[in-house]
Amino acid sequence: MNYSNPLCGIIPPLVTPLKDNETLDIESLERLIEHLIAGGVHGLFILGTTGEEQSLSYDVRKQMIRESCRINHGRLPLLACITDTSIVESIRLAKVAADCGADGVVSAPPYYFATGQPELAQFYEELVPQLPLPVFLYNMPSHVKVSFAPDTVRRIARNPQVIGFKDSSANAVYFQSVMYKMQERSDFAMLVGPEEITGECVLMGAHGGINGGANMFPELYVAMYDAARGGDLTRVRQLQQYIMQISTSIYTVGKHGSSYLKGLKCALSLLGIINDDFVASPFYKFDAPERDRIRQALAAFPLENGKLCIQ
Repeated sequence: MNYSNPLCGIIPPLVTPLKDNETLDIESLERLIEHLIAGGVHGLFILGTTGEEQSLSYDVRKQMIRESCRINHGRLPLLACITDTSIVESIRLAKVAADCGADGVVSAPPYYFATGQPELAQFYEELVPQLPLPVFLYNMPSHVKVSFAPDTVRRIARNPQVIGFKDSSANAVYFQSVMYKMQERSDFAMLVGPEEITGECVLMGAHGGINGGANMFPELYVAMYDAARGGDLTRVRQLQQYIMQISTSIYTVGKHGSSYLKGLKCALSLLGIINDDFVASPFYKFDAPERDRIRQALAAFPLENGKLCIQ
């Protein structure tokens, strides 16, 4: 990974295939990573929100890092999330990632007690120098109760070891504000989480997307990135229709905030990419009625051998 240039493209946040709360499904993980690489993605991101990091034991997190690095075998840049309420545990996970050959780590603010902006900056000024890899900051205010202020991002990123920012706020104005503040760092990657706005953000200068739907249909999100990077507005509008169809069907089955994750894992199991859609506690996979709705949602897409046929 060339740290002098920003990481660009589609970097899917991998689901974590599980057999139960203590057992990683390595066979499914191998199939998923090969599916993503064949789909043309530009990197891999493990143990993020889509990867259920906070619901996993440290043993499973470490195993996910080891196995993902082994399977990837250096073919793509691999980022591992190290978010935790304990700075010590974050550092330990980062060291595992470095030892296994990961290219960078990703960190969202510590959760539970919400930090003020000065406290947040001080935390990262303490954490980053102790990490053995480059760092991407991860803005996820809906889950951690605090958002990085644009000036806080700029302050933390005075350390050149901080090389990027992933924003999952779904606030395009905020994202543009951070991008504006960071424009003097030509090596600093600006990545957007919500796939529904990835196309427009790339058109406006973002470097890529960390999009959960790419677990299912990597070619779609790579095509969207390519179209937006090339300024092909007609193509962007066409591909956006598929992305919104995914967002409004597969991610909306169920009544709770976990519907996105349950829907995504269920779809991946129906597509044969993972063996089972087990979701770590405190959540549970869909029952038969919801599973049938996901099957119907998938049937509405032009699929051939499980792949989305985009024109």
